[in-house]
Parts: sequence; structure tokens; C-alpha cells
Amino acid sequence: MARFTLPRDIYFGPGAMKELAALGKTRKHAFVVTGGQSMQRCGALARLDAILREAGLAVTHFEGVEPDPSVETVMKGAAAMREAQPDVIVAIGGGSPIDAAKAMWVFYEYPEKTFEDIKDPFTMPTLRAKAIFVAIPSTSGTATEVTAFSVITDYSTKVKYPLADFEITPDVAVVDSDLAETMPPKLTAHTGLDALTHAIEAYVAALRSPFSDPLALKAIQMIDDDLVASYNGDLAARGRMHIAQCLAGMAFSNALLGITHSIAHKIGAQFHLPHGLCNAILQPFVIQFNRKACEGRYAEIARALGLPGATDAQLVNVLIGKIEALNDELDIPPTLEAAGVSREVFDEHLDFIAKNAVLDPCTGANPRKTEAEDIRKILLAAYDGTAAQINW
Repeated sequence: MARFTLPRDIYFGPGAMKELAALGKTRKHAFVVTGGQSMQRCGALARLDAILREAGLAVTHFEGVEPDPSVETVMKGAAAMREAQPDVIVAIGGGSPIDAAKAMWVFYEYPEKTFEDIKDPFTMPTLRAKAIFVAIPSTSGTATEVTAFSVITDYSTKVKYPLADFEITPDVAVVDSDLAETMPPKLTAHTGLDALTHAIEAYVAALRSPFSDPLALKAIQMIDDDLVASYNGDLAARGRMHIAQCLAGMAFSNALLGITHSIAHKIGAQFHLPHGLCNAILQPFVIQFNRKACEGRYAEIARALGLPGATDAQLVNVLIGKIEALNDELDIPPTLEAAGVSREVFDEHLDFIAKNAVLDPCTGANPRKTEAEDIRKILLAAYDGTAAQINW
């Protein structure tokens, strides 16, 4: 028996945020979580406040969630929730404030719990006794608005923990394309490539299914059609990317991911690189490693994109080349070295990253069985591009 879970309601398209006025029928107090100043500067936070207040809800803010939300921020936010006693949590912004708010929600409803209690996959208690959850993404990549995941960093150990449980799948997702228009080009590239990685990993993941496959393939096709144009400022393409990343999220929330994400979680924390950038650099090397176990699945992706090749092997080679060319077009460095990671720092952290990446929850769904030594080989290849020297 398998399971496929999505938010109950997904509102999408320009101006979709106004649909939250319906919360006034059943809710009294909204606790709004956001990041730095981007939602304030573009007016999105003010629009959200107006919608909620006009619907009759009291509104409390928790602002300033950092780009890689910490355990400390989560606990601080949960304490603020317990003081405010909201019956709806509304997170708006990029993946970080939404992820942080998901974790805050757990400790709001269960103040006796510790981070240790919930960091292992599918160990969360039943939620919604106190509040429901609404997610409004402003970036087109993480898809946390429709997923059962939340990535929280423990800075004392320098480890990112991908929390996983269907309990933290939002009740309502608002995929408002107006918000995606605020992204600068570099963020558009990083988040878009994160979405592409989500979709590709979901299509080959161990828990893929007939429900997740079409979502993953459609997301890959839409991203192929629209990411470059979105990066170059085409607002219509940016709106379509906002939908594509959500489809990818629906796929991977249920099929799960793989070692591209396992490694990205660990190198992001150690080398302080953006998550989407890490995924983009790693993806060609991970496909090269995984193809031994699922070459036919990668070939199906290539065929869906109309790529040339008479055999599966040829198609996968072309797919890897296409991803590398896309990275180049979006100004993504081809290696960790080119991204600014020094050899000294890389060597210092290599074994730590390999050891912890193999323990990451995403590793269990990777299509090829993976040991720490495999992760080490992939990292060595991704550091300076010496893939030809690796015995995959």
C-alpha cells in the first residue's frame, strides 16, 4: 500500500492571494511568518494583511526568518505562536520562512517536544488541534507549499535536517504568480534549477508511482520551456515556472528525492552555497552515478524533451549535456571549485559531508544503493569536474 498526499486547496494564478478572504468564515487569528524585507518592499505583506483583516481576522507578525532557518529561530517563533494563540498560520515568502513556520507549528501544538524528537522522518505527532497552515511562496523552486518537508539547520553541528512528515503538508497553498515577479535573475536561476532537480529525482526515485510520474514529467517539460525566458525577465514565463515548480513539489513530496539533495543539504551548510546552486552543480554527476540503476528512466525524460539518441545510453548522455548547457546559460559554475570552494576547505570537510549525506533521509529513496564512499567519489568529481577519472 502506498500513499499520495496534497494540500486540500491550491489557489493559483495572478491575484490568487485574495482567495484567503474565505478564512474569515472559520478562523479568527492569523499568525503570519515571513523572512527579511522582500515581501515588505514589494507590498505583498501589506496586501496579505489587508485581505486577512478585511475578512475579520486578527493578525500577528513574525518577521526576519533567515535564509537557512535555524533551530533557534524555529523555537523563538513557536514561543511567539504560543503567546498569540492563532488558529491559522500563514507563511509567505521563499522556502525558508515557509519551512521555518512548518517546524514552528509542531512546537506550537506540542511545546514539550524537542528538535531531537522530530528530526527523523515521519516521527511527528498529529497536528491541527490548534491551527491549520497556509503557505504562499514568492519563489519558484522549493515547492514547500505543497510538500511534506521542511529543511532546518542546526548551526551547532553545521547540519541541515530535512524534516519529513505528511503532517506538515500545508492545508492551503496559494501559488500567486504576481509574487514570482519580484525574483531577481540569480534567484530565478537557482530556484528554477532546484525545481528541475526535484522533478528529475522524483521521476527516478524508489517511491515513484503512476501518480507522481506524470507530475514530474510535466514539470520537467515546463521548466525546459520556460526557465531561460523566466531568467531573462519574461513575466509570462515566470508565471508558468511558478506552476511548474509546484507540480515538481507534488511529485517529490510523494515519490521522495535522492542523493543530489542529500549531498546538497550537507555542502550547503558547510560551504555556505545556495541550495539550488548546489543541486545544479551536482545533478550531472549524480545522473552519471545513478544511470547504472535506472538508465531507462533517465532516457524516458530525454525522450519527453525530444532529445536525440538511438539507445538509452545515448539519450542519457545527451540529457546530461543538456543540463550542463542549461547551467551554463543560467551562469551556474560547473564545479564546486568554480563556485569558490577552496581545495583546503573542500578536503577538510569531504569525509564529514560524505558520512552525513549517506545518513540524509533523501538517500533512502535514491534509485541506486549508495554508501559514503560513493558520495565521496561524486563530491570529488563535482569539485573540479574530473568525472572521467571516476569509476562510476
